Amino acid sequence: MANLEKVYLSVGSNLGDKESNIASSIVILSSDKEISNIRTSSFYETEPLYNKNQSNFLNIMIECETTLTPFKLLDKISEIEKILGRKRKDVKNLPRTIDIDIVIFGNFFIETSQLSIPHPQALFRKFVLVPLKELAPELIFPKTKYTVTELLLNCPDNSSVVKYNIGKIA
Repeated sequence: MANLEKVYLSVGSNLGDKESNIASSIVILSSDKEISNIRTSSFYETEPLYNKNQSNFLNIMIECETTLTPFKLLDKISEIEKILGRKRKDVKNLPRTIDIDIVIFGNFFIETSQLSIPHPQALFRKFVLVPLKELAPELIFPKTKYTVTELLLNCPDNSSVVKYNIGKIA
């Protein structure tokens, strides 16, 4: 039997019905028999980091367990993004209906053109660290000797990451 690995996924959306896009990604993930014990952080409204000329994002962190390999999970994520209308372009940091990144996959360290685990930019992004801290504040982030809480305290990102009330009237 395949090993059960704990995984953390960063999910964001800034096009269309952002709440629905994220909720749909959770539903599709939970329908996979090889993905279980899903927990999610609160929703956070976050400002875009690089291309400022776009709407704010909604972001969450998903904690789950899976028997999938890292590359099979990446295939599953790509399939979900496609189902939810994500158009892959060569240009980075464009608005998108859904963006799902593998942040941590058990104790795996992978560095390929397709996949890097742990996610190489996670340590520098509050929109990743804030919801991750909600789920796993004492988790030692792979390739570091620091907890998520400690990393957040020293994160150079000063962008706005604010807990979002689902269904609020704008």
